[in-house]
Amino acid sequence: MADSDAPRVPQLLPDAVHHALRPGTALLRLVTTQTREQVLDGAWWPRSRDIGAELPSLIAALTDHLGPILRVGLDAGAWEELPTRLIIDDQVVHIDSFPVGDDTILITRGDQDHFSLLVVPPHATSEAARTAMAKAVQAGNVTQAEQILIDTGIRRAHPAPVEEPKPGRERGEP
Repeated sequence: MADSDAPRVPQLLPDAVHHALRPGTALLRLVTTQTREQVLDGAWWPRSRDIGAELPSLIAALTDHLGPILRVGLDAGAWEELPTRLIIDDQVVHIDSFPVGDDTILITRGDQDHFSLLVVPPHATSEAARTAMAKAVQAGNVTQAEQILIDTGIRRAHPAPVEEPKPGRERGEP
């Protein structure tokens, strides 16, 4: 039987410290322990708020280590034009909107197997992002994603809300 014919057995998490998903795009870092005792299972630093552009490389990287990813849960307010599903490498990945905050993404493999990743905002500096990601995957970490971002000086930057026109005025009028 050729190596490519052998069934792939999903692992827990890789022992690699971190790697770029594609040169110049996102950075993914996962815990290096297989006990999953931490609050977070890893960290992801996307380069934009375009989920259609960012999510495929994350899912492909996670699929290599975890097996097929079925669902992704994230905060709709933190992303541009959030679809309900994407097809990534011929696999349908459902996207659920949860009020988890823009600092966390939930990955589901199987029926009840969830992985929680810190999401470092795209506007973060390299130094702050790497510090936040290192803290997220630190053995025994019990600090929540939001607090990690606060501790590293990373501020949230939601997309600008659309301002509703005031009664009696059209958009654009003073």
